[in-house]
Amino acid sequence: MSSQRYDQLIADLRSDYRPQREWGEGKGVLMVAGHFLVGVAGGTWLMSSIYDVPVGLTVAFALGCLGAIAHLLFLGKPMRAFKMVRHLRTSWISRGFVGLSMFLVGSGMWLAIYFLGLGGPWLPLTLFAKALAAIGTVIIIGYMGFCYTASKGIPFWQSPLHPALYIAYALRGGIAALLVISAVTGVLPGDWLLQLWIGITTVVCLFFVLELHGAATGGNVAARRSVHDMLAGRLAHLFYGGTLTIGLLVPLLLLVLPSAPSATTMALIGLTSAASDFFMKLSTVRAGVYLPLRRIPQTAT
Repeated sequence: MSSQRYDQLIADLRSDYRPQREWGEGKGVLMVAGHFLVGVAGGTWLMSSIYDVPVGLTVAFALGCLGAIAHLLFLGKPMRAFKMVRHLRTSWISRGFVGLSMFLVGSGMWLAIYFLGLGGPWLPLTLFAKALAAIGTVIIIGYMGFCYTASKGIPFWQSPLHPALYIAYALRGGIAALLVISAVTGVLPGDWLLQLWIGITTVVCLFFVLELHGAATGGNVAARRSVHDMLAGRLAHLFYGGTLTIGLLVPLLLLVLPSAPSATTMALIGLTSAASDFFMKLSTVRAGVYLPLRRIPQTAT
């Protein structure tokens, strides 16, 4: 352990509110990036399947591969990843690993069959690939929020809204990807996609505000400290600069432009929306604070 990390550990242990640093800091950013990419991949595959956008399906597969690579790099020893399957009955991380594997295999098979133009005798394999990808999609969209709620030592992550919020993130990420794809290819109407983006963004904001309100007004001092760190403490720059400014203010300014939505406007809204989701996840993960090692009065901030 380096001297700097040792000094940080000692300082954290002396603090009443010890932030978790395994996820979201240093190499831990890869874990957040992996969750972000996999979530967008699931949302993009789902939305592209519903509206029949083969280019979107290809992008979803590529994002899923990048998310898998980020996860493996975070692990340090990638071959150990296969040992996670042994805990499928009890671990959401294991379920996520299996779901991502199913998604990559199923989507990869389907894309190969589609672009090679195979049909007829290949129909059963096509249906199997679609089913495998669909099951994997559902798992990778839903498992991430449960990974955090299973961390009992960090009260801020235990909100019942956390899984629903991550599902909403994935759907918004899928719509954001379609905005960018449509800006380049014109496969879907821009006005309709923007209305869909506004609707899901409203749901994301509502869930996020309710989660913060529940943590801030609840009886757990560690959860309240997490909210303080996000809104007025060490993570305020990420929240206000990344989540609010890039992810909400910039898209709103683009939406109120007097001209009709252009391809450039759609692409910028999609990209800033995705960036907002990443910063929101990063700040939420970094805001995790362990339960105090000693009893803190409930009136403490």
